[in-house]
Amino acid sequence: MRRRWRLPALLLAAAAGLASCSTLNYYAHLGRGQWQVLNAREPIDRILADPQRDPELRRRLSLALAARDYASQRLGLPANGSYRRYADLGRPYVVWNVFAAPELSLQPLEHCFPIAGCVAYRGYYSEAEARAEALRLQAQGYETHIGGVPAYSTLGWFDDPLLNTMLRWDDDRLLETLFHELAHQQVYLPGDTAFNESYASFVGEQGLREWRAARGQPAEGSLALQREAGFVALLSATRERLEAGYASAADDDARRAAKAAAFAQLAQDYAALKAGWNGWGGYDRFFATPMNNAKLLPFALYNQHLAAFAALFAREGGDWPRFHAAVAALAAQPAEARGRALAALTAAPGVADAG
Repeated sequence: MRRRWRLPALLLAAAAGLASCSTLNYYAHLGRGQWQVLNAREPIDRILADPQRDPELRRRLSLALAARDYASQRLGLPANGSYRRYADLGRPYVVWNVFAAPELSLQPLEHCFPIAGCVAYRGYYSEAEARAEALRLQAQGYETHIGGVPAYSTLGWFDDPLLNTMLRWDDDRLLETLFHELAHQQVYLPGDTAFNESYASFVGEQGLREWRAARGQPAEGSLALQREAGFVALLSATRERLEAGYASAADDDARRAAKAAAFAQLAQDYAALKAGWNGWGGYDRFFATPMNNAKLLPFALYNQHLAAFAALFAREGGDWPRFHAAVAALAAQPAEARGRALAALTAAPGVADAG
């Protein structure tokens, strides 16, 4: 799994006045982690000009820099200092997010922060601290999942660097994520993770399609992206099956039976998906640990409103500035009105074929 989990901007300064020592300690942890990321930055131009640096690193940073310019010039995304510097953190992930849910519900345990609003996870720059938090929540009866995060956005508060953790992907994944993260700086609605992530996911995917088309490349992107789409669809279908089972069951025993059946079906469906991939098992590690509700939480956040944003983009004639303005207008609406508007966009004729 790649960048499907992100930590939004959580600023130490925003913690001023909070009384809880544990809360202050957590914000101090975030402040230290963010400072380490910023302190590790170096200008990409300097790396490109140094023939002693790794040639493959220079090639990929050059590609990212070209895509960064494309994002501002063609996709209507912010023209600022983000992703013009590089930081090698010396670890595989920049943060680890902890998701938690009850045994018989897909309702996430939410955490609320100044600026970012309420989100369905809590992020840590230390894997050990993330695991300690997961154990604490398990002791309270929650099911938990820890997801490593290769990229996140500070929503424009800082000039976010390109990270070594992002270079583990192929070129298409890297550029899609760059567009995605810049979208968070363009429009961000505190407290509505599904809206924010669906919007940014659409921008990333559509931006990559246009980038590839401009270079005479096939629109569908890399094989890795195609496989990921199949994987995400599989987990999203399981979420829907579980939600229906929890809602219709008469009691907790029936809910547990529905849960067991849904996860058994998931195992069968993944085996069939792998067979279609000629046995490629890139997601085996995800399935190697027991499935639970918390492991499924991210998959609704990033795809829930994709069709709506595709319809909105089509309605605005594929004009990026108009599209971003329309998204900002949606974000300004009250929650109920915004929900109705997104539902109407999703139901628009032809939206199933959008994108």
